Amino acid sequence: VVLVESGGGLVQAGDSLRLACAGAGRTFSVYAMGWFRQAPGKEREFVAGINRSSTGTRYLDSVRGRFAISRDNAKNTVYLQMNALKPEDTAVYYCAADLNYEKLPLGTCDYWGQGTQVTVSS
Repeated sequence: VVLVESGGGLVQAGDSLRLACAGAGRTFSVYAMGWFRQAPGKEREFVAGINRSSTGTRYLDSVRGRFAISRDNAKNTVYLQMNALKPEDTAVYYCAADLNYEKLPLGTCDYWGQGTQVTVSS
């Protein structure tokens, strides 16, 4: 699966952004999908995950209630709606695919996108 993220940019604190990750390949729907981020000088961290059927989601505590992950298997796309953005959300955001939903937060995913930059100014 080839993953390509889009939707990043420069916004002000309190603004919203929606990231999209398009997957190439007919097997997109069999994968659990996740969003991760990496800020300068910090380790990559798990942000959100969604299972194959969209019946299960999970979030990093600091984004729960502000971010929402969703997917459209017909379009081979997973989304991350980010609201009430804060400067500490500034990072490169990556999407990833894993056959095992429970393993998503570990960050040992099978496939990764190239990342999209999100910058939130105060």
